[in-house]
Amino acid sequence: MKKITSALMAAVMSVSLGGTLAHATTAAVEDPKAEISVSADKDWIPYYQSAIDRLKEKFPESKITIKDVAAFDVFDIIDSTDATNPDVPDVFAVPADRLYTLDKKEALAPIDSKKIAEELGGFTDFDAGLGGNLKVGDDYLAFPMNIETLAVFYNPVNGEAQGVDASKPIDFTAAKDLQILIPAHDAWYGVALANSAGIELLAKDGDTFRSDLTEDWGNLAPEKQKVIEAIFNYWKTANSMGPELWDKDKAGGFIDEQFKDGGKGIFRIDGPWATANLQKLAPKVEVAPLSNITLDGKPLKHWQGGWGLAINSRVEEDPAKMVLAEELIKEVLNPAHFEDFFKATGKIMLNVPKETYEGAANLSEIDKKVIAAVIDSYNQAEKRPLFDEWGQVWPSWQNALLSWNSTKPQTAEEAYKTIQDSFKTMMANFGQ
Repeated sequence: MKKITSALMAAVMSVSLGGTLAHATTAAVEDPKAEISVSADKDWIPYYQSAIDRLKEKFPESKITIKDVAAFDVFDIIDSTDATNPDVPDVFAVPADRLYTLDKKEALAPIDSKKIAEELGGFTDFDAGLGGNLKVGDDYLAFPMNIETLAVFYNPVNGEAQGVDASKPIDFTAAKDLQILIPAHDAWYGVALANSAGIELLAKDGDTFRSDLTEDWGNLAPEKQKVIEAIFNYWKTANSMGPELWDKDKAGGFIDEQFKDGGKGIFRIDGPWATANLQKLAPKVEVAPLSNITLDGKPLKHWQGGWGLAINSRVEEDPAKMVLAEELIKEVLNPAHFEDFFKATGKIMLNVPKETYEGAANLSEIDKKVIAAVIDSYNQAEKRPLFDEWGQVWPSWQNALLSWNSTKPQTAEEAYKTIQDSFKTMMANFGQ
């Protein structure tokens, strides 16, 4: 248990010596008559409000307040203080890779996820998928909100102008100029390239860490050298044709500009959340699974990522609030409202089949194509590393690749040396 009063513990012990606190104390609460808060990104608020309105019909004496605060701002507050800070909501969204960090901060309450999953339906093997990734020890600390991975968007207008059939697969090494747009210096995107050749950026075996990128160039497998060579050549192209692409602050704007009709970009690697913006940039935009781009013949692969809805650990102290929080999670993630959920958040529910999305009456054709491509990409993706230390990969990768602008490496091997040095420093931080 994360936070609990001694009086409540005594009450729990008198009720049951087994089970978790939240489950033992909430079992008898039929009408919570409680007040809680939930965070939501600005665009999500109308959907969350509709879920709250539905819940209000069931529990008219309860109150749920929406906090207009982005998820990562919530994490910043917790990191700088703790979960008891009143600015931290009672219910908030968390990505799977943040779970262990938040657990160490004692910020999350155990949830009866299996019960919620049974009531909502649609989950085939809860523990084998995202549900199990949102579990630490014996406790489920968040309930699956959505699956997440990258796909390939393409602009057929720019493809036709450049004599390229954008609907067909293309190899990263064969693309000319900046026909493929990806901020490769950002490890979130760079991992899609690395995974094509099985490059292990950071792995953990017990207390031992290892990374392929500490190996000397000559010891790297040829297919892994090919990835580094491809990224190095991509940097050279960007350096001569679009240096903004290799600038972490300007890359996003540059990619947007080049993906517009008439720009250099034909293919763009991005996530489903970008769909609305890409439709504005390229009205005829289409989408395909990430595997439609290969690197040296091997399909790009991202991660099987995802988010969950979590409950603030302080809520455990109040059984009624705990019931209301779990009921809110259940209503927000009710698959009966999957269409509105996607339109508001750009997020794809794990427990709604691909065929159901494809037959949805209230989703646009491009939305359906995006969802199908993401589900296909997700099924081909690698399991995402979830241990806390992986967070150090982000700066280690990005700082090394961005340094090429100043060090001006002449060969892929020279460029790799900066990556190797950066990852050796990272490994030294782990005492290895």
